[in-house]
Amino acid sequence: MSDSDPPLVVEHRPGYRMLLLNRPARLNAFDAGLHAALRAALEEAAADPACRALLLAGSGRAFCAGQDLAEPGLTGPEADLEAVLDRGWNPLVRAIRALPKPVVCAVQGTAAGAGASLAFACDITLAAEDARFAQAFIRIGLVPDSGATWTLPRLAGPQRARALAMLGDPITGTEAAQYGLVWRAVPAAALLEEAHALCARLARLPAEALSAIKQALDAAEGNSLDAQLALEARLQRGLGRSADFAEGVAAFQQKRPARFEGAPE
Repeated sequence: MSDSDPPLVVEHRPGYRMLLLNRPARLNAFDAGLHAALRAALEEAAADPACRALLLAGSGRAFCAGQDLAEPGLTGPEADLEAVLDRGWNPLVRAIRALPKPVVCAVQGTAAGAGASLAFACDITLAAEDARFAQAFIRIGLVPDSGATWTLPRLAGPQRARALAMLGDPITGTEAAQYGLVWRAVPAAALLEEAHALCARLARLPAEALSAIKQALDAAEGNSLDAQLALEARLQRGLGRSADFAEGVAAFQQKRPARFEGAPE
């Protein structure tokens, strides 16, 4: 990697985009430039109706080592890590969660610190069986951040969340799948092929329904049962009037594959 290489590579595929973290010499650790590039790419994807899903991946031998600790201003008596989070990581995690399109993450090699938090914030995460996830914050005297204290107990349960956060021990992609932290662990050689196939599949599904599913599942984390039932009903009312619902019912009745609006050929 040279200084002229972009920190993020965007690849356009039929119906989706791949966003490739591109600082391999730094294990794709984030600096201000990568933060800005990824947030801009998320905004552009959100505004493009032809982009129906995103794939987030890392170049080289790691997915992401978290924050680049060589960036100026991170240590010393004047350091303000709250400001670092408010400027970079927190808006990024919020943007991924709020994006009205599914975000698939493919993790190879290392996903450490906020890099692991980023993977856990995505909608569907695939991991290489030999990937290494580590909530390494405790090793430098910090608390897990970038949403990890929210996602870990919800995905893995409170006991595993505490052990992962307090001990900082790495786990493999296979173990992460067993814990429920990722959807599936696959052989490393098949990781990107599986991730691309998953995004292509999502791109052919009804976009409004996928967006509504994401909205409903996120809301469920804080809703009562009554509030969630009411939200489901509201979402279903709108979807029930959509062209995709009509096409889905017609395809079912005619015993043929559905062709949803805007899906790539």
